[in-house]
Amino acid sequence: MAGAEDVVTIDGGDLGCARLLILLRDRVATLQAGAVVHLVTADPVAPIDLPVWCHMTGHAYLGVVDGTDRPTYAVAVAARPAATDARNPWHRGPAAT
Repeated sequence: MAGAEDVVTIDGGDLGCARLLILLRDRVATLQAGAVVHLVTADPVAPIDLPVWCHMTGHAYLGVVDGTDRPTYAVAVAARPAATDARNPWHRGPAAT
């Protein structure tokens, strides 16, 4: 498991699902495979949306991070994630050629 120094934290605040996924999508695109992201968010549907988005893209949803003062969810970056639409990250993007 990654140590605290290996974790990238994204504070999504009270962003809704769409903006939260855009923020996450853009950030994971800059990270190496295997990097762990802790997404902090007050979005009440995050525990539903994040596992679905991870399943769709190939990233690994690691679940709720214990011991935090705000809701935090962990995602491990995939080596070859499926592309998603830049404006609508809950939709698959164009296939690579």
